[in-house]
Amino acid sequence: QVQLVESGGGLAQTGGSLRLSCAAAGHTLYPYSVAWFRQAPGKERELVAAISRSGGDTSHAGSVKGRFTISRDNAKNTVYLIMNQLKPEDTAVYYCAAAPSPNTGTYYWNAENYDYWGQGTQVTVTA
Repeated sequence: QVQLVESGGGLAQTGGSLRLSCAAAGHTLYPYSVAWFRQAPGKERELVAAISRSGGDTSHAGSVKGRFTISRDNAKNTVYLIMNQLKPEDTAVYYCAAAPSPNTGTYYWNAENYDYWGQGTQVTVTA
């Protein structure tokens, strides 16, 4: 059982930055591709970024491309989401999720592939 714990959320001003962390407890994260999702009130959950288990392959949603960067440090068992140039529309609860990955270059875009989820961390961006 992989337990994921997100941290780093909080309040930021438009144009500001935050770094979210997703730490795994009880199990190494290496066999898993990891993604960040977000859900704003009244909206559907959306995938923000995904990263392969090696960290060599990543993908970012169009709405955050060029502003957010997903990365991972397997030695620290942690995945990060660096968020720059924040906008009010980035306000949401952010979740990290892990999916068993058959090879080092795989990541998934569908939430259904992810077996383990964190509890979420709130990000609020003020105008």
